[in-house]
Order: sequence, then structure tokens, then C-alpha cells
Amino acid sequence: MIELLKQYIPYPLIKAHRNVLRRWESRKLKGDKVLCPICNSRFEKFATYRPSGRKNTRCINCRSLPRHRLLYFYLQQRTNIFNRGQKLRVLHFAPEFQFYTLLAKQPDLEYTTCDLSPKSPDFREVKDIKKADITQLSFADNSFDVILCNHVLEHITDDRQAMRELYRVMAPGGWGIFMVPLIFRNEETYEDPSITKPSERRKAFGQYDHVRRYGRDYLDRLRSAGFEVTADRYAENFMEHDIQRFGFNPYDRIVLCKKQ
Repeated sequence: MIELLKQYIPYPLIKAHRNVLRRWESRKLKGDKVLCPICNSRFEKFATYRPSGRKNTRCINCRSLPRHRLLYFYLQQRTNIFNRGQKLRVLHFAPEFQFYTLLAKQPDLEYTTCDLSPKSPDFREVKDIKKADITQLSFADNSFDVILCNHVLEHITDDRQAMRELYRVMAPGGWGIFMVPLIFRNEETYEDPSITKPSERRKAFGQYDHVRRYGRDYLDRLRSAGFEVTADRYAENFMEHDIQRFGFNPYDRIVLCKKQ
């Protein structure tokens, strides 16, 4: 019944009243079959992600998606971002609520958040978010040890310029996670600047505000900007029952970029 009603409720209205909806869904999906590692919530199953219609994907409590939950483990196990006593300058584009709540509390991080539309309802829980155009950043060269920029570049018309800016502001020895909707079986990225209507973009690129579908050459674009790049199928480190319990997409790749 929840999912049926949500089909007829405008998405902005759902976002505006998501706390009420969250309490409702929590009661309806109460259980212990799935676990969100970010907020430690348990449910019978994850909720449907409204924009795409994907079922059993969204944490009812913290709104995490499969990519967030996988990245959470990666950041915990493969990086130094949560290390106590580790002084890091962190830049976080379009800060995901799930990670903002964790990183903003880290006393050793000099944590900067930014987005082109900082007043968007998506960031209403984020304090002191700066307005920034990723293709023309105001930050000085070598300003950040860590950059998080996930599911951003597929929205950017001149993504190569954005990558060059990310490289410029990253400090030598720094690293970043730059995940995008990546179709790894496709060799080349598909983009067509003539496609501008939201309905046509949704059909061509999977979402009304996307401007391309990335293929494997996404990694080459990042390398051309100067980065050393790896695309880690990190979910392969988990047993099948854990992949199901945590709600991972086993095909997601963690795209790690380093500046030597």
C-alpha cells in the first residue's frame, strides 16, 4: 500500500514530509532480514528508491542506498578518513546526508562541504555548505587531502574541466572517491549535447538531470586529468549472504583517484 500511494504523490511532497513517511514505513517493514551498517537499522527489507523505482534499496532511517552502504565499509576498511588523530583537509561535493552526519563529527577533520545549489532541499540538514561551481573552484591549488565527489560528474556538462579542477585542488599524496553511474560493460561513454529535454534525458541517460552514461573510458578521462585511478569491485570481498543483508549492488565499483 505504501508503494502504491507513493506512485501518486509528487516526489517533492514526499521529500518535504519524509520524516512522517519514515515512521510509517518503519512500522510496516519492521524485521531483521536486512541491516544498514551506517545507522545500524534493521528491517524486513529496504524500501523502494522512488526516483528510479528500484525495490529493496533505500534505508528507511538514514536513506542510504546500496552505493552508500558499500562505500561506508570501504571508507572504514581501506582509507584513513575515520582514523583518530589523523589530520585531514576534506572537501565533500554534494554531501550525502549519510556521510555528512559521520564526517562532521570527526574532530580531526577540516571538513568543507559544497554544491552548486547549496539551498537545495537535499542539503537542508547540512550546515555551512558553500556554493561552488566544480568547473571553476575558488580553492587554492593543493588545498585538500581528501575529496569526495560521488554521483556528481554525470550532471556536469564539461566533466573534463571538472576533473582538472578536482586534480588542481587535491594535495600531492591525496586521494578521492569519484563514483558515478558506471556501466562497465560499455567501452565508451554515451553523451549527446542535443538531448536537453528532461524526458529525453531520462530515457537516454537514466535520469532527467544526467547528461551522459559513463562507460569504461570514464577511468581514462580521470587519468587524462592527471589522476592514478583504480575501479575496485569491493563487494567481491563479502560473502553472498552479507551482500544480501547489507543490500549491496555487487556490480558497483569504488572509483579511487590519487595524486602523486
